[in-house]
Amino acid sequence: MRAVTCTDAVLEVTELPDPRPEPGHLLVRVLRCGICGSDLHARHHCDELAEVTAEVGYDGIFRSDQQVVLGHEFCGEVLESGRRGRAPRGAPAAGTRVVAMPLLRRDGAVHPTGLSVHAPGGYAEQMLVEESLALPVPNGLPTDVAALTEPMAVALHAVRRGDVGKNQVAVVIGCGPIGLAVVAMLKATGVRTVVASDLSPGRRALATAVGADVVVDPGETAPFAATPGRGHLATAAEVFDLAVGTVEKLRRLPFVPWWQVWRAAEAVGAATPKHPVIFECVGVPGMLDRVIADAPLFSRVVVVGVCMQPDRIRPVMAINKEVELRFVLGYTPLEFRDTLHLLADGKVNAAPVVTGVVGLEGVEAAFTALGDPDAHAKILVDPARTAGESIDPV
Repeated sequence: MRAVTCTDAVLEVTELPDPRPEPGHLLVRVLRCGICGSDLHARHHCDELAEVTAEVGYDGIFRSDQQVVLGHEFCGEVLESGRRGRAPRGAPAAGTRVVAMPLLRRDGAVHPTGLSVHAPGGYAEQMLVEESLALPVPNGLPTDVAALTEPMAVALHAVRRGDVGKNQVAVVIGCGPIGLAVVAMLKATGVRTVVASDLSPGRRALATAVGADVVVDPGETAPFAATPGRGHLATAAEVFDLAVGTVEKLRRLPFVPWWQVWRAAEAVGAATPKHPVIFECVGVPGMLDRVIADAPLFSRVVVVGVCMQPDRIRPVMAINKEVELRFVLGYTPLEFRDTLHLLADGKVNAAPVVTGVVGLEGVEAAFTALGDPDAHAKILVDPARTAGESIDPV
């Protein structure tokens, strides 16, 4: 079969043996595979990624001198199963379009698809998926959108970890593919005010298309100042004044000690200072420290962007502002399933994220194009396409 391999950061179209499904596997024909920011990072930083994941107990991420087939955001058609005996209930039959969580049990371990030599990814005509993790595509969902299930599941997980109230302000910093996915999921889960911030006019337009309520150019407007009148505290002086003023007011109440009123307010959440939930979706050195410095006091920051280089923050700044940091990775099998059905039921507007399609010969050109934020957001690979290196708009 034809596939795009990566070795020593070089991408090339090559011929590989057809994959053979083992028990527990499905062999699928790849219909579409998204190019993820993680793929761009892994091409040049796989050794650093491998070192980090080895520290947390998995030593199977590919190294730069190994040949790997990237691609973990895919939709495919089932060709055959490697099972022996009767099919389990709900197992997809041959000819069924499926998406699947990108994990594959092989050689005595579970490996991340597209990031391990043991689990080749979707930049290929065929690939193997774990049968238990494969889900039929429902409701006639278009293949291009079905292929977005994986990155949209990352966004759903981030939104859930953010614990955003419907009346809270959510601020999304960075409107690349994952930032756009977070915007779309915030709106799908009922958050009423979503602010999206990006320097790129093209990405700001896409943020509006997927549902952002307020879109700002951070070079002109601070994203945290885009929704005034929400009661967010910007300075320590405001906190001090609020504390003193609140006690003064409560002391004027007859018959009830002020601390009992305060305790009752705490019990129902009324004493918690109002704050936004911020999603950092850029992932470059210095960005997290800047977000902490610029954010209102008591903000919750959900770190979604993957920074591959060492970075630094000023803990004393985060402490003085009592900023909460939550780092997120991936999603659960249930979140993956829920994401597919949110897409299929039309509750998430993800289609605008896809801006181009390429064949296997066009993958390297797509990697280059994705370095320009005004050129593209999400480019999908169609292994059956024979259009050379051209990137066809959607």
